[in-house]
Amino acid sequence: MNDLNQVMIIGRLTRDAELKYTAGGFAIASFSIAVNRRRKNGEQWVDEVSYFDVSLFGKSAENLNQYLIKGKQVGIQGELRQDRWEQDGQTRSKVFIVASNVQLLGGNSGGSTGMMQSSGGGYSQNRSQQTYQQRPSNPPQQQANDYDAGQSYGGDSDFPEEIPF
Repeated sequence: MNDLNQVMIIGRLTRDAELKYTAGGFAIASFSIAVNRRRKNGEQWVDEVSYFDVSLFGKSAENLNQYLIKGKQVGIQGELRQDRWEQDGQTRSKVFIVASNVQLLGGNSGGSTGMMQSSGGGYSQNRSQQTYQQRPSNPPQQQANDYDAGQSYGGDSDFPEEIPF
């Protein structure tokens, strides 16, 4: 049995994305998102913020970089990775998200709205829906987690009557 490493998260960018290129010309966009949650502390509700670093690679990084600005709400689908290194004789590590799908959800402080989506593989644009989606680089192996950007998830109507387990 294989292990599972998938994360889906919605938050707001804490800073503009930073686009860099490797020596071979491969694009890497790095950014951070803040995810808010409310919890009850005694009689009061308090906001608790978690911060996550995200890396986006290739054409997705190049094409979405201009839209990944501070305050923008995004949906991220990807996997967790852990970097390990040694510094001053001590082993260090950092966990971050490698995005396979980035969806621009809401407006930001600049008032920009709309929905754009990018996921691994070749790049295509659907102008009628203003949705940016990448085609898998190996189409016969279509990922099972691809979904329609316009589809609503939530409520009982999204699940079949019988659960097959």
